[in-house]
Amino acid sequence: KIMIKLIINIVLITIVTTTANAKDKKVKDTKLTFCGMTQIVAGTGDGYIKDDSSSSVKFGTHRIRLGWKFVSKDIKGKVLLDFNQPADKKEDVGAYKMVKDAYLVYKFSDELVVKAGIVKTPVGMGFTMSGWNIDAVTKSFDRQLAFDRINGIMISGRDIGMKNDAIVNGFETGHERPMKGFGYDLMFGNQASRSNAVVPSDENSSEDNAYMARIHFDLDEAFHFEISSGVSPNASGFKNSKPYKVLNIGVDSHFNNGKNIKFEYYKVSGIKGVEHKMNTFASTYTQYLTSNIEFIIKDILGYEDENNIKRDVRNTYIGLNYYLNQTNTNLNRMSKRQNNEQVIKINYIATSGDTKDFVGAGNVYKANSIVMLYQFKF
Repeated sequence: KIMIKLIINIVLITIVTTTANAKDKKVKDTKLTFCGMTQIVAGTGDGYIKDDSSSSVKFGTHRIRLGWKFVSKDIKGKVLLDFNQPADKKEDVGAYKMVKDAYLVYKFSDELVVKAGIVKTPVGMGFTMSGWNIDAVTKSFDRQLAFDRINGIMISGRDIGMKNDAIVNGFETGHERPMKGFGYDLMFGNQASRSNAVVPSDENSSEDNAYMARIHFDLDEAFHFEISSGVSPNASGFKNSKPYKVLNIGVDSHFNNGKNIKFEYYKVSGIKGVEHKMNTFASTYTQYLTSNIEFIIKDILGYEDENNIKRDVRNTYIGLNYYLNQTNTNLNRMSKRQNNEQVIKINYIATSGDTKDFVGAGNVYKANSIVMLYQFKF
């Protein structure tokens, strides 16, 4: 029923918008665009593929998404749905989990953009990058430490201080496009109940507001630095439990010879409102072997202290990315973003440490795995 309603609404919106544009030249600045993606995966081992069977090779999907953006001069809006997520239960955000984004934007200037609605929170360099634009087959287990999406209001600024005059359209969540200068994000919203580190509230519990902030600095593609922090109180879902606190630091550098290095650090405490701390260190190196084949190695370490019980785990991704529909042969970050519309990724994930007992916040590879992903995006 939900799918039928969605299709009907999309058709009606398209008809109304097309008719309005045909009849009234005053709305020529109004634009409605659709976007979508599918990620099909197959793999071995104990990983992200949701399949409880004993089969040696498992098939699944990571993301099945459809959305649209509405632009009318300085007023904008975005809706993004993921059909790989539940559609039968509302959360603290006030919407079904399949609703990934649903917000309005007003751009006063490059230095002041206001978003309101269900928005991706600005903490975590890897998390804030789009899921279709990542290096490995999936975001690593540190992604579960992010606040995810919440319903609230966010104030942002980009391209500040160095007169770079880069494009700032107001939809930015991470460092999607190269810029020069400083940027910031300040967000205030409801409890971060979509995070794996925060327990959703129920009818007998007490909700609270979450607060977070990020500052970043860019020198085109050569250097990006960001630091962000936030807190979501009563992380167990009940009053007087511990708050969930996050500190994240990230660095991303792309070089003219097709090399890219990234470093990211998480320090968190109060996972699910109890005495549970965790630190993660992620390092990524990519190198183009040809104009459409890229080598990747990503190493991520996790250290946790749960009620004075200490554990560690390591996941190392080694693989290749093959860009099928190459639209640009340049080896920079923007060209990679364009070529990512059709890509095949294959990773071998090596695991070590306390894989059997490590708790974390979920989605840790516990056994050596081989995973392949095919991605199509429009």
